[in-house]
Amino acid sequence: MAGLYELTGNTKHAIPMSGIYIHFPFCKQACHYCNFHFSTSFQFTQAYLEALHKEVSLRKGYLTEEVETIYIGGGTPSLMSVDALGNLLEAIANTYNVGANIEVTLEANPDDLSSFQNEYLQGLRSTNVNRLSIGVQSFFDQDLQFMNRAHSSKEAVAAIKKSREAGFDNITVDLIYGTPTLSDQGWMQNLQRLVDMEINHISAYALTVEKDTALEKFIRQGKVQPVDDHKSAYQFEMMVETLESSGFEHYEISNFAKEGFRSRHNSNYWKGIPYLGLGPSAHSFNGTERQWNVAHTPKYIKGLENDKLDCEIETLSVKDRFNEYVMTSLRTSWGVDIKYVNSQFGQEFVSHFESVAAEHLEETMVKKGEKYTLTGKGKLYADGIASNLFLV
Repeated sequence: MAGLYELTGNTKHAIPMSGIYIHFPFCKQACHYCNFHFSTSFQFTQAYLEALHKEVSLRKGYLTEEVETIYIGGGTPSLMSVDALGNLLEAIANTYNVGANIEVTLEANPDDLSSFQNEYLQGLRSTNVNRLSIGVQSFFDQDLQFMNRAHSSKEAVAAIKKSREAGFDNITVDLIYGTPTLSDQGWMQNLQRLVDMEINHISAYALTVEKDTALEKFIRQGKVQPVDDHKSAYQFEMMVETLESSGFEHYEISNFAKEGFRSRHNSNYWKGIPYLGLGPSAHSFNGTERQWNVAHTPKYIKGLENDKLDCEIETLSVKDRFNEYVMTSLRTSWGVDIKYVNSQFGQEFVSHFESVAAEHLEETMVKKGEKYTLTGKGKLYADGIASNLFLV
């Protein structure tokens, strides 16, 4: 049975659970750094929603476990009407085994939440959405303009305040650091503002230059400075020190939470819990296979009009699953568990991991009992360390 295993005393209890991710592929405008699948044309919105409902029904048998999280990402899901969102969540509840204590997260742009009348937020409260992920990125207009974000710093502040006034107490805010326009002082002010606003969860990401994005083109043309890795590393260290001293748990490289406010959905990704991805470009995982839908909205719609899903499937080898476990677990505060490696992959994998990990101990990794985690310095090189530990 797939699921998260908890250790209670000497008894191992299987807790079957799963999650659903929904991709809404529409945005008002394109952020310069974004390489996700999206469109700034709303021509196919209604056809997309109809196709999405078909996929909900078509993939009914994919998840056998109780659904404990739903995450609606994009794109900009806050552009979806309350009625469309409510109908979608109702269809999922009628099709899948949805848990009573489900976490339902909606990604939202500040400009969609900051209207004076606030009807949209009040409407969201009538649905099962109980967690908001607000894409603030920065409280400085010069940073937002550099990133080509659709909102202003004023709207960012208003969105958080109005979300609270509407009754949302489970709010996470996204930030981006390492941009050419962001000084160290400005970065500290961004962090402190969220601390002062008593935000309970923060996700912060270093600016990265993805292929075929506007940012890559601007750097190549000399219009924008290349990303400064040393600056990004220093701002990462600033963030860790500031947020940990303010009572946040650094439970994943890019994620910080006050007690009781970890992202259950993302935590389950990192723990290898099965999930179903709905919508164009969405990925699914059932424990042994990866499946991803076509990253082309008209093709996605066309397939489902004919009751077929345009997608690809990859069966993961034991090595694939081990390498993925190392990659995701090493990024977390719970780390790589040798007992789990032995039970799931075998002694060969334990011997390989411990042999290579010994080279990293003390400086970039530590071992406590049967678990390996990264040191503060190690977190700066997480992906490189993980790749060294892969079995290839």
